Amino acid sequence: MEEVLAIRVAITDCLEVKGKNESARMILFGGTCDCPVFKGNVLPGGVDTQKDTADKETLLSARYILEGQDSAGNKCRIFVENNGQVGKDGQIKAVPHIITDSKELSYLEEANLSSTVEGIEGGVLVHIFLV
Repeated sequence: MEEVLAIRVAITDCLEVKGKNESARMILFGGTCDCPVFKGNVLPGGVDTQKDTADKETLLSARYILEGQDSAGNKCRIFVENNGQVGKDGQIKAVPHIITDSKELSYLEEANLSSTVEGIEGGVLVHIFLV
C-alpha cells in the first residue's frame, strides 16, 4: 500500500446524545495536510459522525473538504467521505471516497483506497492509502 494523503485533524467540538440502547456523536474538526501530492487545510464544516450500536459496534462517517494546492501548484479542493468502523481491537479502519477538481489528483476518484486513523494530541492523523 502507498500512502497518498496524511491529514492532521484537530478536534474543535463534540456533540453527543445517548439514547436507551445507542449513542451518537458529531465530532467537529479542522486540520491540515502537508504531503507530496497535496498541501492545504480542512475547510470549516468538517464532521465525523459516530454511532455506537446496540451490538456494541461503533460506525463512523467523516466528511470534509480540503483546500490547497496539488503537486503541480494548482489550487484545488478535495472532498473526502470516509466510512468505516472501530474494530474490537480499537483500531479504526475505513474506506475513503474522494472527489476533486484537481487534474493531478483525479485518479483518486476511481482508485481503490483504504485508511487508518491514529490518535495524536488534540485529534487524529488520518492516513489514506492506495491499495
